[in-house]
Amino acid sequence: MRLIPIIGLEVHAQLKTASKMFCACANVDDGAAPNTAICPICTGQPGALPALNEHALELGVKAGLALNCRIPDTAAFDRKNYFYPDLPKGYQISQFHLPIALDGYVNIAVPNGKPPRDSIRVGITRAHLEEDAAKNVHTKDGTFVDFNRGGTPLLEIVTEPDIRSPQEAKAYLQELRAILRTVGVSDAEMEKGQMRCDANVSLLEIDDKNLPTQSFLNPKVEIKNLNSFRAVERALQYEIERQEGLYAAQTFPVASTRGWDENRGVTFEQRTKETSADYRYFPEPDLPPQNLVALRERLISRRVELPAEKRSRLEEEWWFSPSDAAFFVSHDGWTDYAEAVMGELGGWLESTDDSDRSGSELLNDKKKKFAKLVGGWLTSKLAGMLTERSLELKDARITPENFAEFILLLDRSDVGSANAQKLLALMIGTDADPSHVMEDHNLGQKMDEEKLMTEIKRLVEQNPDQVAQYKAGKESIIKWFVGAVMKATEGKANPAKAEEMIKKKILPPS
Repeated sequence: MRLIPIIGLEVHAQLKTASKMFCACANVDDGAAPNTAICPICTGQPGALPALNEHALELGVKAGLALNCRIPDTAAFDRKNYFYPDLPKGYQISQFHLPIALDGYVNIAVPNGKPPRDSIRVGITRAHLEEDAAKNVHTKDGTFVDFNRGGTPLLEIVTEPDIRSPQEAKAYLQELRAILRTVGVSDAEMEKGQMRCDANVSLLEIDDKNLPTQSFLNPKVEIKNLNSFRAVERALQYEIERQEGLYAAQTFPVASTRGWDENRGVTFEQRTKETSADYRYFPEPDLPPQNLVALRERLISRRVELPAEKRSRLEEEWWFSPSDAAFFVSHDGWTDYAEAVMGELGGWLESTDDSDRSGSELLNDKKKKFAKLVGGWLTSKLAGMLTERSLELKDARITPENFAEFILLLDRSDVGSANAQKLLALMIGTDADPSHVMEDHNLGQKMDEEKLMTEIKRLVEQNPDQVAQYKAGKESIIKWFVGAVMKATEGKANPAKAEEMIKKKILPPS
């Protein structure tokens, strides 16, 4: 018997609104003092009536459009009944019969995925609005409830069971986060609780032709409240292996809801699985249905460029690699910055005599070289330096013009790679012109030829074995000499010039 996982995800994204879903209380983060952002409405006091946050409704529709969903003419709220200490009313106001978005999809490129599942389409069953529950706080003195989070606007996004591995689940969540951030719906920081995931997994028996051997799925298990990409991946992997072990032992999983213990790396049973009938949904009598026609048309006309489109454009228009484009799109502010740098470099190319003589093919080769330099130095070097200093891109205070000039210094070999890293580090937080910084700190590669020859003579005289190897035909040894020269001159020598002078010193022209 071969078993494959059938996975569906339910994501709760906290919407970027100033106030809660049905009252005027502030939509605060976890840093606020407990029970300071509450009122009779969000704490479920008798006689308190909800009033819909129209901004939350707008953000929900905007997200639905970004997820390629159908936005119906009408949406409405329902009461979802269950009893728990963090739900003061004894029910949650949600959407069941008439959600704001239906029948969408997200196309995903799966990192390290193998054809035909290196790219997949994950169907979106529905997306609906609801209010968040309060937060239980467990201490040694007992369990307390902080109602600040109660009533926070949420968008729940439910997928079709189209995912087949933990890696695909992670890739979907990362793309979903990028979409929500791009359209301004949610910050979607999983570690901050702004995006939480419930993962549903069951196993399907298939034959050697990958066809189902049965007409039904095995029991489905839901893993609740996963709060990081790593947790989703690990929890699903564990649960798949646990269920496979049960089938191998001729026992069977029970449809249930399970939690995830991050420290032990295991899922644990919480309760048997509820169905929609257990929640006794019925229409919310205190909120009228919402007409979405005008809102839908207005938001369609304001459509923004989505992450997949942006990545494709960065690759096609600016010649960035797929990995560099993915980095820029997934980090706030980096796409605009990278495009501005490439725009400055393109302007420089167009203004030089070489661009007039080179033709389009040679010009494109130059743009590709710039894209490789810009991509590498932004995503690896600058991003790493900022992370070490706990800074954001805006804190670097390096204008696109100055970064473009920095790239030109590298391209013209005015500064070597090692000293360029020192130069970039010195530029952070200063608004300084890179040429001035390079000169002030003597980091350039314009070394006096007489001084350079002095170093080369010394190295040649001190390393007769390497000289003999080069004379015997081992040409690669010249790179060893160049490295030694660069080290001796602290990166001030031009490596191409140094190589030329070393060859002439060892084998003088006749």
